[in-house]
Amino acid sequence: MTTVTVQIPADWPTTEERARAVQDELRARVVLDEPGPPPGTGRVTGVDVAYDDERDVVAAAAVVLDAATLAVVAEATAVGRISFPYVPGLLAFREIPTVRAALEALPCPPGLVVCDGYGLAHPRRFGLASHLGVLTGLPTIGVAKNPFTFTHDDLDAPRGSTSPLLAGAEEVGRALRTRDGVKPVFVSVGHRVSLSNACAHTLALAPAYRLPESTRRADALCRAALRAATCPA
Repeated sequence: MTTVTVQIPADWPTTEERARAVQDELRARVVLDEPGPPPGTGRVTGVDVAYDDERDVVAAAAVVLDAATLAVVAEATAVGRISFPYVPGLLAFREIPTVRAALEALPCPPGLVVCDGYGLAHPRRFGLASHLGVLTGLPTIGVAKNPFTFTHDDLDAPRGSTSPLLAGAEEVGRALRTRDGVKPVFVSVGHRVSLSNACAHTLALAPAYRLPESTRRADALCRAALRAATCPA
């Protein structure tokens, strides 16, 4: 497995004002009229990050799965300094440099990228999944553990039940139940994938647990990379 060390890009935003301006600029490039790859085909890559704020270290992981079998095809990690302060709505600026580096270190194309977070389900309609998709050109979706500031009606109990995730009357994603009677996850489009397809991918990636295998594996790997970086043997 490859681990790379990441430098913060020289032109990376350093202020909230500049970061919001970048969001506004890039949001216009999000592609919403492509269906994306069919679920269960090709490769699916989960990405996630872990932080040690006291040591100013962030670790990212990218785990490539065979979409049909969910077997691990490849893994890569990246470690660097935290590239932006914690500001709600601007978390992508803390994560993008290391996540991109982990993706670029993979020995094979990632296929669909699944982020542990949000795409259009974001106050500015440009969460990590959308931001990463625009910068890389890859199809991306966000699968989050909570609904952020958005609302949804109660879901039916069976696996596969959905309810629109709403900002007022606007559907920004869907609450999706991946296990019978277990609380849902929250799926939103990032880039170059339809919402229905994003939900289908999420179900295909979650045959046994609430969270998709992409998220579970990337979470474990980035935590291990952070431990290795901050507590070397």
